[in-house]
Amino acid sequence: MALIDWIVMVAYLAGLFALAVFLGRRQVSAKDYFLAGNKLSNGALAASTIATQCSTNSLLGAPAFVGFTLGGGLLWLQYELAVPLAMAALIVLMVPARQAGVTSIYEILEQRLGVASRRLASATFLVFRGVATGVTVYGVALVLTSVLEISYGWAVVLLMGVTVTYDILGGLRAVVISDLIQLVLLVVTVLVSLFLLADVTGWQAFFDNRTDTLVDDWGLTGNDYGFWPMLIGGLFLYMAYYGCDQSQAQRVLAADNDAGAQRILLLNGLLRFPLVFCYCLLGLGLAAFASAQPEFIARLPLNSAGEVNFNMVFPAYVLNYFAPGFVGLVMVGLIAAAMSSIDTALNSLSAATMEDFVKPLASPSQAAQLPCSRLVTLCWGLFAVLFSFQVEAIAPTILEAINKVGSMVNGPLLALFSMALLLDRISERAAVAGFLAGVGANGLIAIWAPSVSWLWWNVSGLGVALVVAAAIHTISGGLWRLAEHRYPPRKATVVALLFMAGLIALICLGFDRYASSAPALLD
Repeated sequence: MALIDWIVMVAYLAGLFALAVFLGRRQVSAKDYFLAGNKLSNGALAASTIATQCSTNSLLGAPAFVGFTLGGGLLWLQYELAVPLAMAALIVLMVPARQAGVTSIYEILEQRLGVASRRLASATFLVFRGVATGVTVYGVALVLTSVLEISYGWAVVLLMGVTVTYDILGGLRAVVISDLIQLVLLVVTVLVSLFLLADVTGWQAFFDNRTDTLVDDWGLTGNDYGFWPMLIGGLFLYMAYYGCDQSQAQRVLAADNDAGAQRILLLNGLLRFPLVFCYCLLGLGLAAFASAQPEFIARLPLNSAGEVNFNMVFPAYVLNYFAPGFVGLVMVGLIAAAMSSIDTALNSLSAATMEDFVKPLASPSQAAQLPCSRLVTLCWGLFAVLFSFQVEAIAPTILEAINKVGSMVNGPLLALFSMALLLDRISERAAVAGFLAGVGANGLIAIWAPSVSWLWWNVSGLGVALVVAAAIHTISGGLWRLAEHRYPPRKATVVALLFMAGLIALICLGFDRYASSAPALLD
């Protein structure tokens, strides 16, 4: 990179520090730190949720998969099929959660079921989100080593030094504002790149090189990423992730009223797909560019196995074909995207730790809660750093392993929250037993039926957990009664469902014309 690019990066990071210091001065309580005092706009919270999901891993992984992976192509869009439908369901499910006025989503379980269910669910979140954050640090640091030509250690220091300091000083308000900046940078970068690529290859060339179909496999014969596993399994996966994972639910809890919480979910369901679609177009454009200029592939770095690292295709395009100064802006966007995922995770880990364990067990004073929350954030940051150095030694495919193990608990966790939020009375013993039975059933499926897609575990875990809980509750003489809540108007849910129907029609019909036997760009 040129000197001007480094200046742009340093100026951006310095601006973030100044912003965090300014915002941190307005914090007087742990609620300010974790929920920004419930004073953030609904649009900002929705955009922050989208930015957290469409991070560096997506910006690098989507173009590589769509443009350069055999059997890839627009199949990536099936990842988005279930998102709008999940948001429609959560519009109903999250209303009573928002009404409870909690900071940790797991506190609701104690209010409705008991303290054991709260601790169990929160501990599950802390384990998986803490480990996943370390994996994210590892992956992003590897990218920075290649792009910035620095060692892995210095990449981790740069990434986490900035992220942890920013998070400690600014809290959720700073996290949301940085997410908005990151989202603007990413959208502008992707759109500019698309028009530059189209100017060289033409828009039609985007689709000439990749003709993979989206509907050639319905996933009923063991394919992990077929249509039905992605739609049905993905529905419960996203419901659990956005509704039962503190890192995402915290945005909804930070809304100032029920209507605002519903709007956050609806906007996420409507706006996430267009952004991911742009990522996919970027992959098609880069594939067309590589086909027109074969020397471009030779400039890509190699991975540890000595093979071309196609995950670096977008950074390589920027470094080689963008003007100085603009390169720095794009690199800032990549770092900001990484920060978006990590600072969100750290803030939510700190919130769950403080609310579910530190405050109930240690009872810190009001004055001590804010500094204690910042200290807990620092501890989780250190954990992520230390774990990131162990990722490669543990397993090269640990990210996929974490996703699979996460799917073992997603369904049972969603069942636990559904019973707590939607039922008037159910014993904690029955609910926890159902949760454990769901996890156990998924473990048996993984061992004895390995051909079943792990996405189905989200469904099986939910079903087994509900059946077992219902059986135990009924045997013990309990009655099932729906809880009374103020649910949202039907309009928001209908809009989300109609969008879901349109999205499925678009993917199944619109892109099907590209279905053919043409090979991938790179065999």
